[in-house]
Amino acid sequence: MAQTTTSLKYASSDFRLRRALINTKFMNMNEIDDYLNKAKQNKVTLAELLIEEDVISEDRLVNLIAIDGHMTPIDLKRIKTIDESVLSLLTAEDVRKHQAIPLSLIGDSLTVAVNDPFSSEVKETLEIRAQKKITFVLAKLQDIHTKINEFYKVEAKKDEHTSETKRVSQEKMSVLSSEDFDFLIKEAEVKAKDKSKEEEEKVQESVDGGIIRLANRVIVDAFNEGASDIHIEPYHGKEETIIRFRVDGECREYRRIPNALKRALITRIKIMCNLDIAERRLPQDGKIQFSNYGPLNIELRVATIPTVNGNEDAVMRILAASKPIPIEKMGFQKRNLDEFKKMVKIPYGLILVVGPTGSGKTTTLHSALGFINEPERKIWTAEDPVEITQRGLRQVQVLPKIGFTFASAMRAFLRADPDVIMIGEMRDHETAAMGIEASLTGHLVFSTLHTNSAPETVTRLIDMGLDPFNFADALLGVMAQRLTRRICDKCHTESPMDEEMYMNIRKEFDEEQFDKIVGYGTGLIPSLEEAVYHIGKGCSKCHDTGCRGRLGIHELLTGTDKIKALIQEKAKAENLRLQAIEDGMTTLKQDGFIKAFAGMTNFQQVRSVCIK
Repeated sequence: MAQTTTSLKYASSDFRLRRALINTKFMNMNEIDDYLNKAKQNKVTLAELLIEEDVISEDRLVNLIAIDGHMTPIDLKRIKTIDESVLSLLTAEDVRKHQAIPLSLIGDSLTVAVNDPFSSEVKETLEIRAQKKITFVLAKLQDIHTKINEFYKVEAKKDEHTSETKRVSQEKMSVLSSEDFDFLIKEAEVKAKDKSKEEEEKVQESVDGGIIRLANRVIVDAFNEGASDIHIEPYHGKEETIIRFRVDGECREYRRIPNALKRALITRIKIMCNLDIAERRLPQDGKIQFSNYGPLNIELRVATIPTVNGNEDAVMRILAASKPIPIEKMGFQKRNLDEFKKMVKIPYGLILVVGPTGSGKTTTLHSALGFINEPERKIWTAEDPVEITQRGLRQVQVLPKIGFTFASAMRAFLRADPDVIMIGEMRDHETAAMGIEASLTGHLVFSTLHTNSAPETVTRLIDMGLDPFNFADALLGVMAQRLTRRICDKCHTESPMDEEMYMNIRKEFDEEQFDKIVGYGTGLIPSLEEAVYHIGKGCSKCHDTGCRGRLGIHELLTGTDKIKALIQEKAKAENLRLQAIEDGMTTLKQDGFIKAFAGMTNFQQVRSVCIK
């Protein structure tokens, strides 16, 4: 029997179709079973047989399946255009492999026409590919093939033009970066004033070249100044909108723009990350792939938040593609470096890196993974987002919105023959318990937590309900860290330290430990006669702050036998801290003070980021 070219092909076709035909009373069970047997003999699906023998038309079959499955049938022949930004969410390979065509995007929901609407595997795959929630609508297979050929037929030609398009964009951006910012403000403001009063309220819906170039300039300048975040903060009435950059951990004002441009700028940012420009009442989040708009290969994570008086703030986190820092250049003290290297070379166990958001945990983890990244090891990572890429690592972006969490990634990794697993964060009991179980079954597991110190991390996990005996057995160590500001090398000055300051620092440090280190004569802490106070005076290179760049300070708790015994007893954090210090741990503040004595930072900066 010849197979029809317009037939439906369902992954679970016979079962689903049989149910639909019975539920819609199109035919009785005996008739369906006869056709099923005939279909098996001819090695075709039930749908193909029914259409071939003119028992039912394909249109009617689609409607029956849609009714039974509470789905929306769609006639693809009536669709003449599909937005390019929607098509770009799935590649030609994706749509041909899964016989699916994207149709529209509303907010974070992508509507996709498929012939098999019941395949959860296809849905999950497409959601990961598009990084959107998928809503399936039902269509005829031949119509899907026709639309794929129609809308993806120029894929190769588009690829040929990509490099040229980027080259032109780069040339434009190189000119832009040297243009006067005030000229761009005036240009954009003039165009905004040309609108009627009604249009001024909706100027964001008619974004022009001035606003486009203004938004690009802000992003380029933020990257060039080493900013980690961009804050766009509109105010009420005629007040100017303030743009601030977070540089070296502190926010500083970058520019102010006229009130007339605030909505246009926010809207331009929304357009760049495919957010709903009409929605101003709810927070939204998205991503900008800036290489589509300029010469920088960076990604920005965007959050828009409604504020009072009908305004919206936008905050953009810059995620520059980067390589791991060698572990020797991470700024560890010798004891911490030696212990950490020894720790990450152990074939199984649990290593945690902890600290607040933006404290460099991901950088430390990738530095450790880079140190052990060898051909004989299989290393899996689950991250949110993937900020640093390394050849040899199999890196996965989790998508909690569609149910692909750290825990589900961990389950998948354990079936994928891992030697080393890195989980971006132990956010819940399930993830933490799985991490411990994996480390006890022959895997080296890395992860992070948002805790204030290494000893507090232990008590936090015990409080989450983890078994203290398994946790104690698994734990290799906990690295707590902060980032403090580094003294500017151009305006760095030093002066002798007076006795009062020296003795106050000694008291803060812990007098007994302080005197021990001074007595060792290692130079980590100088004597009073040799002590020097370091500070930056401020210059154009550091924007008169006296600081430029950041420096890591660390405390490393190692899983010694005594620490493991305390964990099994559910000891308090203070008891764990005292034992760790006895085992050789230097606290965060102590590590920072040692680096301040060395002239890398100053004592005030250390105090601003840690308490103990």
